[in-house]
Amino acid sequence: MEENIKIELKQDKIDSLRAYAELLNKDINTMLDEALERYFKVEKERLIEKEESATNLDYDEFWDGVDIAD
Repeated sequence: MEENIKIELKQDKIDSLRAYAELLNKDINTMLDEALERYFKVEKERLIEKEESATNLDYDEFWDGVDIAD
C-alpha cells in the first residue's frame, strides 16, 4: 500500500533546486533522490558509530566502580 506524503519546501530551497537542475542539467526528482540517498548513508553511519561507541567498553571498563553485594 502506497502512502502519500506531503512535502513542503521553503522558497529558497525551491530556487536552489531549479538553479542546480539547470546548471547540472538534471531532473529535480533525481537530485532529491540522490540527496536523500546521501542523507540516509550519512545518518546510518552516524547511528552505527553511536552504537559502537556506546558498547565499546572492555569487561574491566564496564564493571569498574560497580559494587556487587553478596
